[in-house]
Amino acid sequence: MTSLFLHGPLARLEGLSLVLGHPVAVGRARLAGFDARAPLPGHWPMLTEAAGAQTEGLDLRNPAEVDLARLDWLAACFGQRRGPLPDGREAFLPLTPPSAPGVPQPSGHEEVVTEALRDLMADYQRLDLPLSTVRWDMMLRRAASRLRAQGHEGAKLRREATGGDITLRDRRVVYANYFSVEEYDFRHSRFDGGTSPEINRAAFISSDAATVLPYDPKRDLVLVVEQIRSGPLARGAENPWLLEPIAGRVDPFETPEDCARREAGEEAGLTLDRLIEAARYYPSPGAKAEFLYSYIALCDLPDDLPRLGGLASEAEDIRAHLLPFEELMALIDTPEFASGPLILSALWLAAKRDGLRRAA
Repeated sequence: MTSLFLHGPLARLEGLSLVLGHPVAVGRARLAGFDARAPLPGHWPMLTEAAGAQTEGLDLRNPAEVDLARLDWLAACFGQRRGPLPDGREAFLPLTPPSAPGVPQPSGHEEVVTEALRDLMADYQRLDLPLSTVRWDMMLRRAASRLRAQGHEGAKLRREATGGDITLRDRRVVYANYFSVEEYDFRHSRFDGGTSPEINRAAFISSDAATVLPYDPKRDLVLVVEQIRSGPLARGAENPWLLEPIAGRVDPFETPEDCARREAGEEAGLTLDRLIEAARYYPSPGAKAEFLYSYIALCDLPDDLPRLGGLASEAEDIRAHLLPFEELMALIDTPEFASGPLILSALWLAAKRDGLRRAA
């Protein structure tokens, strides 16, 4: 009798059923003498021997060959394979011992990890293995973004979409690293009541991001940041340095508001107080899945703020500029302002500025 001890995301019935492609009956189990830790929150935990430790999981008894094949493939994605345990069971063990102790997996991450598993198993046997840490991190970000996108958004002028309006025949990942490119073959309902022919479209996949424009209503100052950007560089811009709001990608297990506050500290040394949401939007919906949350932050902007910032681990080189509001607006119609989120945030601030200054 084969008994396979499953830990981490596979110890959740929802995650295991998703990986196997069918519901499964399993029993709760424990593994003594082993600890399960991951390099980062949400990443795949590795079993390592540890005196006195105990890991909770599931026992899968006599799995079918087709189920073992799917589980083996998933384990290989994260540099693991089936191996024997001292008690006679099997488990997925790391091919190489972890170089660092790792972190215990906190609760509250299960929904995002399960959603990322859904993406991963959709590409069963089609990915180069093992996955890089960067690639899985981006899949977690994408999963969190998709969860935020779910729910009824409402439609007053545009079409009210229903479940049968889009028929997706195939989805293919044609490029994958930190970002990815996906192709879709689909049909959709037409405005004239008919159905479209099959359409092939590609989309650049990133994740949700947050931007924040700090504003000091008492001094009537704003802070913008400057850094080199690969988009203008790839377009062939003579000057690829851009003025922008503070911005960053929302981490898998944080809110857009948390992201705005974190990035303000990393890029400009700012601790933000009140955030006001200016807009939620797709900056380029014809080709990109990116979705932005843009904020205005009311704060004090002293003259002695650090002017250089960014994380060395991300090769960031960022310079901050303090500008009087009138100078900010004077730059909107010049080549200095080529960032859509900065233009949007500046115009929103222009419309609300008088009220914000009276309330300060």
